[in-house]
Amino acid sequence: MMEKLFAVCAPGLEPFTAWELDQLSLMGSHSPAEGSPGEKWPGEDFGGVEFRGSLYDVYRTNLHLRTASRVLVRLGEFYASGFPELRRKAGRLPWENHLVPERAIAFRATCQKSRLYHEGAVAERLAGAIADRLGKPPVIRKYHEKAETDLPQLIVVRLVSNLCTISIDSSGALLHKRGYRLATGKAPLRETLASGMVMASRWNTLSPLLDPFCGSGTIPIEAALLARKVPPGERRRFAFMDWPHFDLEAWDKLLADARKGVVSATPKISASDRDAGAIEAAQANAERAGVADCIEFSCRPISAIEPPPGPGWVVTNPPYGVRLSKTRDLRNLYAQFGKVLRTRCPGWSVTLLCESLQLVRSTGLTCEQGISIANGGLKRKLMRCRV
Repeated sequence: MMEKLFAVCAPGLEPFTAWELDQLSLMGSHSPAEGSPGEKWPGEDFGGVEFRGSLYDVYRTNLHLRTASRVLVRLGEFYASGFPELRRKAGRLPWENHLVPERAIAFRATCQKSRLYHEGAVAERLAGAIADRLGKPPVIRKYHEKAETDLPQLIVVRLVSNLCTISIDSSGALLHKRGYRLATGKAPLRETLASGMVMASRWNTLSPLLDPFCGSGTIPIEAALLARKVPPGERRRFAFMDWPHFDLEAWDKLLADARKGVVSATPKISASDRDAGAIEAAQANAERAGVADCIEFSCRPISAIEPPPGPGWVVTNPPYGVRLSKTRDLRNLYAQFGKVLRTRCPGWSVTLLCESLQLVRSTGLTCEQGISIANGGLKRKLMRCRV
């Protein structure tokens, strides 16, 4: 049975999530343009990509998507302008396909331009609807986003202009939690965004890739996992594993097939940072991810980088205002960064996440039009440049 599904992602990552879904043959007639991921930069942020798929595709997308944060199953959609109507219509939905009375649930409700505007009251009526359907009141708990285990089943409710959309989260802990990053630097980059940056760079996975501000190693690790075709979700549990009709045999086969697709290629990836503690954390993370053998880590400032023979790709997340307080310091750093690249990386492609276009211009590099992207709730620019 085909379901309406929604891959949630950070605003700005939609074209890359859509490209990934297309690689899984799940975009249908809405397939993105042919070519590299994100080749056409969208003009509007939607925070995700809608598609259709089976329960098996729910398993596949959770296992394979690198840029998505969650995969939601659309349980139902209907209009409701009063609480009795909300409870009655919600009680008709097939909650039993995803919930068991013993498992705790949590609601995340948002209401906009609707007669039902009290989010707590909406959640209360939906709990009543679930009790009507399952014959027993559900256990309700708060949802703590930072937790990775013992999470309640999340139910996402959206009321806009009296149209109520109810979704079941199939992922559990956010998908950027791959399981390898236990040690982090001062400003960790989410794995989903790091993957999006590598995709945006159009790296061919064979030429050298360099990250001279690697921090805890997220960008080079995600690049190595991408090059080796390691499924990002192979090390973790998902919410769908607790659903009543979870098919363990199908999941085991899917996982085994995905592991057969892993390649032994060793891409030329170099990563450095001036912080010795960050390099130590990055090496430990790479070991857990199983890719330490294809990443060369070194502790050195940007002025001392030694890129391998190129041309190649630079993909990096330089320090910005949150981490360095003085604008002058930032401009000097970016100017030095650009000078080093022009001297040691001629002909290389550069993709970087930055705070402002002004800082990018300080590098003196030739830049293409970038996109706005969310990083930790802050707007940043994802830019592609040429040395």
